[in-house]
Amino acid sequence: MHIHFITGRLAENALRRVVEPLSVDRGFTASIEVLPITVAALMTPEWIARRIAVPAEVDRVIVPGYCHGDLAPIESACGKPVERGPRDLRRIPEFFGAKPQAAEYGPYDIEIIAEINHCPRITLMEILHQARQLAADGANVIDVGCDPGADWAGVGETVGALRDLGLRVSIDSLNPREIAAGVKAGAELVLSVNGSNRESAIDWGCEVVAIPDDPHTLGGFDETIEFLASHNVPQRLDPILEPIGFGFANSLGRYLETRRRYPDAEMLMGIGNLTELTEVDSAGVNVLLLGFCQEQSIRSVLTTQVINWARGSVRECDLGRRLVRYATHVGAPPKHVDSQLVALRDEKLTPIAKADIAELASAVKDNNYRLFAAEGEVHLVGRGLHLHHADPFTLFAELARSGEAGGAPANLNPSHAFYLGYELCKALTANTLGKQYEQDEALDWGYLTRPEERHYLATGRPPKGAADAEAPA
Repeated sequence: MHIHFITGRLAENALRRVVEPLSVDRGFTASIEVLPITVAALMTPEWIARRIAVPAEVDRVIVPGYCHGDLAPIESACGKPVERGPRDLRRIPEFFGAKPQAAEYGPYDIEIIAEINHCPRITLMEILHQARQLAADGANVIDVGCDPGADWAGVGETVGALRDLGLRVSIDSLNPREIAAGVKAGAELVLSVNGSNRESAIDWGCEVVAIPDDPHTLGGFDETIEFLASHNVPQRLDPILEPIGFGFANSLGRYLETRRRYPDAEMLMGIGNLTELTEVDSAGVNVLLLGFCQEQSIRSVLTTQVINWARGSVRECDLGRRLVRYATHVGAPPKHVDSQLVALRDEKLTPIAKADIAELASAVKDNNYRLFAAEGEVHLVGRGLHLHHADPFTLFAELARSGEAGGAPANLNPSHAFYLGYELCKALTANTLGKQYEQDEALDWGYLTRPEERHYLATGRPPKGAADAEAPA
């Protein structure tokens, strides 16, 4: 099969990088026609129909996903079946039946234990609500966090209610009475056991996490490990991760030392000690710690997401554990595999030059507005109009004075003004953070992205009767 792709000048190289290997992999012949337009998203079926030159041997024609409207004019012009591709050309392999990249690197080795903090202080309904969300985000085990210094009478009811939801449960306490009640109700793991409560662990009949009595020296750690092993209590070892400024580097060394001493032992790391206590976006911290765990065969992590900058930690860990496993198993850096954890800035930009925008402005013949973010400024292009400024307020003020006799343009009604304000805000955000801006598309926030519907057709058309002779060229 011969498939003919239509694109604009700006996307040509990126499209070739995707299509050329894909055609070999999927067994088709590909040709690419670059039409005389900078931005493919500005094409209309009528405009394409007047300009395409499809080879006779072509079987299918693929136009950009942004090309809205009836495709019949293109089919009539070329005599071939025409269909829209995906809006994002990186999704073209999936469009042709290739597996999404995430599906190929998706397995993981590390279990996520997600703690609900201070359970005695919140209602059972709130605990269940949090647990459902944590499980949906990727948590394998829900950890019931208890408060030190008192017996919590509701621990059994809480663990039982979580188990009734089909969730796996652990209990985070050093209090033997609380732990016994939680285990009886169905908790499968106890965090934590040291010299103060290890004798009680003999009776619980479940797996426990062994910790040192003194994390800085690993004092009492070996004794607890040996005691539990001698009584056939299954265990995971946690030397305790310390926050930055309180021995962080040395604590990583203790994980290495523990792995050296116990090469076959199951281990756990409480990574929330770092993400909750470091004022920085949590995704990068989580991935670095997960990478350490992956390389050291530490196959479970305990995390929480209480403080706002870490509120996505469970989802980040779910994505991150797959990324680090891929890197270690394939033997390649965790790069260009999956960009869902690149939230603040984009993985890659496709910039548009000011000269290209000016060229477009000189050719536009309709009253619709096109917005671009380029070289630190926001650009607005319409028929006979090219405004640009770093400040959207200044830009909008200039637009409001651009009509006849210095007044507002006829199509700048309230709904259209709201739409432009929204898009100008997105463009400014893209310029500020170094993100790709595409009009009527959501900014890419990685796994946090909220897809948007295209609104401009409803709000941005010129009033009835206004000139709209030709789509942009």
